[in-house]
Amino acid sequence: MILKKDNLKFGILLGILGPLLAMLLYYLWVFSRTISLPEYFYVLGTNKQLLTAISSISLLANAILFTIYINTHRDKTAKGIFVATLIYGIAVLVYKLIH
Repeated sequence: MILKKDNLKFGILLGILGPLLAMLLYYLWVFSRTISLPEYFYVLGTNKQLLTAISSISLLANAILFTIYINTHRDKTAKGIFVATLIYGIAVLVYKLIH
């Protein structure tokens, strides 16, 4: 099965997709009845408090993935997830500082 791989690049890919999937699920759960997906991303880009809240929820997905891969001794994949999490967190922080 593909999820049993122990590979740094695979971990980075998971670390990128995890928060995006969490962000999409949060949109479907909370906002899909009131605003469109493009409007959701516009609101995220203009509302710093909402961006912080949703980024935190999104990064929680990576914490779960990281824990699973650490506990199953797939350390290279866990490292990739950790790297992607750092990049994601820094990107959100820089975006908030610039805008």
